[in-house]
Amino acid sequence: MKKDTHPTYYPEAKVTCACGNTFTAGSTVKEIKVEICGACHPFFTGKEKILDAAGRVEKFKAREAKKSATKKK
Repeated sequence: MKKDTHPTYYPEAKVTCACGNTFTAGSTVKEIKVEICGACHPFFTGKEKILDAAGRVEKFKAREAKKSATKKK
């Protein structure tokens, strides 16, 4: 095998989440910053973010009404 072709592997790389949670994982980078992790992801925490579906439907209906009003003229 050729020497110096593979990157350095860090078995204790520090992973830091935007929520403040830190843990270790194996990586070729010493420190990793992530936006979301298992401690704050809605799937793992059980907290769902409710979308305003009714507001979106009303906006869609308003756009369609505006389109049909311009076609009639």
